[in-house]
Amino acid sequence: MPDHLIKPHGGELVDLLVDEARTAELKEASRDWPSWDLTDRQVHDLELLLTGGFSPLRGFMSREDYEPVLESMRLADGTLWPIPITLDVTESFAEGLEAGQRIALRDTEGVMLAALTVSDVWTPDKRRKAEAVFGTTNPEHPAVGYLFNTANPVYVGGTLEGVQRPVHYDFRQLRLTPAEVRTRFAKLGWRTVVAFQTRNPMHRAHVELTRRAAAEVGANLLIHPVVGMTKPGDVDHYTRVRAYQAVLKRYPRQTAMLSLLPLAMRMGGPREALWHAIIRKNYGVTHFIVGRDHAGPGSDSSGTPFYGPYDAQDLLREHEAELGVVMVPFKLMVYLEDQDTYLPIDEVPEGARTLSISGTELRERLAEGREIPEWFTYPEVVTELRRTHPPRSKQGFTVFFTGLSGSGKSTVANALLVKLSEIGGRPITLLDGDIVRKNLSSELGFSKEHRDINIRRIGFVASEITKHRGIAICAPIAPYDEIRQDNRAAISAYGGYVLVYLNTPLEVCEQRDRKGLYAKARAGIIKEFTGISDPYEAPEDADVVIDTSTMSPEEAANQIIIELERLGYVDVNEDR
Repeated sequence: MPDHLIKPHGGELVDLLVDEARTAELKEASRDWPSWDLTDRQVHDLELLLTGGFSPLRGFMSREDYEPVLESMRLADGTLWPIPITLDVTESFAEGLEAGQRIALRDTEGVMLAALTVSDVWTPDKRRKAEAVFGTTNPEHPAVGYLFNTANPVYVGGTLEGVQRPVHYDFRQLRLTPAEVRTRFAKLGWRTVVAFQTRNPMHRAHVELTRRAAAEVGANLLIHPVVGMTKPGDVDHYTRVRAYQAVLKRYPRQTAMLSLLPLAMRMGGPREALWHAIIRKNYGVTHFIVGRDHAGPGSDSSGTPFYGPYDAQDLLREHEAELGVVMVPFKLMVYLEDQDTYLPIDEVPEGARTLSISGTELRERLAEGREIPEWFTYPEVVTELRRTHPPRSKQGFTVFFTGLSGSGKSTVANALLVKLSEIGGRPITLLDGDIVRKNLSSELGFSKEHRDINIRRIGFVASEITKHRGIAICAPIAPYDEIRQDNRAAISAYGGYVLVYLNTPLEVCEQRDRKGLYAKARAGIIKEFTGISDPYEAPEDADVVIDTSTMSPEEAANQIIIELERLGYVDVNEDR
């Protein structure tokens, strides 16, 4: 872009929240406007737009700004801005919208948060956006998967007038706006501030790193964790914030401050690192710590990293003078056992013995209830992590049966129920197919759509039972693989999941059919009967496969218990 079109960041904050009189006026007028219920991501974007975290933006991007952001990371006026901030809506909602029209933007409860004056409406080329912004069209990248599979197809640009900020009931004293953070800095007399971005719990290495970074540049420290949308599978923000509060006491008084950032991360690597620095500039920060593969989602299923390890540092270094935020490179800290201290890896003496624990090993230690050493993290952090992530023997889990009618699901499920009750320790709920049909899905038929709804309902109930550390035993037919996969993902987020496939031959299932359902299906009396007139998709990812024509119900239940014990969810030898 020509130099005369490059506009430096001045650091001025945009405040899009209007006064009480204008708020009342907008609410009254909004009765005649279309209303859009914001998604979670849009609510997070809106909050940072309204409070100035996304300064200089004054609303969701018009196409005039969107296109140059894709091509050159700049708004139409030349201001550096690497990530598109867009309002995606459905085609049906977009139909009839025109420039100058107003829309009421509401949260999921229907509360009006802002008024948007439409500038334009267009359908983006999503593949082009994915390639330009994230450098890939691979849907394994979280942002690309969201763009292709979740985001709506039409964009609406326009300026905003904020009626109120989104409501948060958690950690309200830590949810400071950019203006509030700047005011706090001024009161403390902090002129040079280095920000630390994180979406993970902080351990001893992080504390040592941030102490060193602050000392090297003569700065105070802003711990500024993301509490909006992060990478799927991350530790929930409630647990993380409690851990941050505990860690804050490890810094000398008046040298470090904690504030929460309601950002919906895209995991966009280099562009995201630059975006993070711009956001921190709006919060009054002068320096920003950038680590190895900053804001990157790691590697794809083939093991290929989405970004190079230092791409983010290189891009921010290229623009730090224009931006006015100095990059502080994240140096990998390692523990020296003999000296009981942490050092940057490039300062470790030759031959010195170092220790480390990976994120995977930490999760395994938590799941297995093993010791987490104090050289790695602080006891108070371990306490918070264990409160949310107990060992598998204390977690809830779901055993999900699938198989043809007559394969023995209910019989084996009941045998398993008795054996788990004998072991004890957790409440157990049996969600048998017939029971669910009677009490939860009585209005549903047997079309594919209705079968999927039924299995989703079972999955939802099972996920709630699992979340609250109980045991759910589910025994539907569940003939379709896609919905089983969805349930596995939903339930596994809260605890254990074991898929049991009863691979009993069809002819055996027919011989056992006391109700004559198979005969009626073959005669065409019953339509859409699994295994006869409707398909059954055998799972390829079953954790346990059982043929009840060669195994008794007790033997089958024992096979499942063995798998649960192998995974650590039950211990049949535990002293009680």
